[in-house]
Amino acid sequence: MSHDILSDVLRTVRLRGALFYHVNGSRSWAAEALPAREVANIVLPGCEHVMEYHVVTRGFCWGAIVGEAPVRLGSGDILVFPQGDAHVISSAPGIRPPAGAAGLPGSIDQLPFTMNFDATEARQDAHPEDRCETEVVCGFLGCDIRPFNPLVAVLPRLLHVKETANEGWINHFMHHAVAESKRKRPGGEAMLERMSEMMFVDAVRRYVDSLPEDSRGWLAGLRDRFVGRALAVMHDAPAHEWTVEELGERVGLSRSALHERFVDMIGLPPMQYLVKWRMQLAAGLLRNTSSTVAAVAQDVGYASEAAFIRAFKRLVGKPPAAWRRENAPSAGATIKR
Repeated sequence: MSHDILSDVLRTVRLRGALFYHVNGSRSWAAEALPAREVANIVLPGCEHVMEYHVVTRGFCWGAIVGEAPVRLGSGDILVFPQGDAHVISSAPGIRPPAGAAGLPGSIDQLPFTMNFDATEARQDAHPEDRCETEVVCGFLGCDIRPFNPLVAVLPRLLHVKETANEGWINHFMHHAVAESKRKRPGGEAMLERMSEMMFVDAVRRYVDSLPEDSRGWLAGLRDRFVGRALAVMHDAPAHEWTVEELGERVGLSRSALHERFVDMIGLPPMQYLVKWRMQLAAGLLRNTSSTVAAVAQDVGYASEAAFIRAFKRLVGKPPAAWRRENAPSAGATIKR
């Protein structure tokens, strides 16, 4: 497939990493994270959606959404919480920190920071294996969730990607990130942000590879022979006046067969998907350029400015001009009226 849809979406929803820190634990220990929405304004001010991730660089530990079953993490494993759930990382299953100990330290002005845990900070009666020293590299990722982010909606609440013999570079990569963070060289923060983003993309790709053949959803659709091709041609030319008939001709299915297969896989008809994607592209143009609303409408495939305004308001809840006033960078170019 010529068009890299996943990269297209990640660019458009503005994936970005921030706030790099470490957790070191020995004997019985536990670190609990608040729901991401409660720390979003601290770690990624103004970001619509925040996800936390953890990469085990030494030893092992357990990770779980608060109140749910834990998974065991070994060196090189990646754990992501795409929906921003409160969660626990601990030396053994069932351990939680003392009341009031959850969340980030009070000050995160000096980055990166390290959270050290020992036997005095959690119960000591949980598991004999908990005497292993463990190092976990942690961070946050932010992205736009509206008008349309097809990726985040289909990711599980807990995404666990195990290290494999062919993917051991992640552990090496994160060891390098730890060293880079401690040296505090110029450009270090930007490097750590890019490292976080690369880790997330790799985790998503490996998750896609692990999906069963009968999986449904946007990610499964990317690898489907017909749906994937339909997505690719729409992403390649979103402003084109696509019809289901023309899409069917491009992918080798009848109109009805493509419609049925697309709905079964993605959860909505092809034309509805196209409208949503056009609105996501339009949001980026409204935020980052000085183009008029009429010009944005034309750029995303609408000959009628009024039709574009109706479609945008239907999905976003407000007209394009109002959305732009609330979301355009304060230092951006003067908006053309």
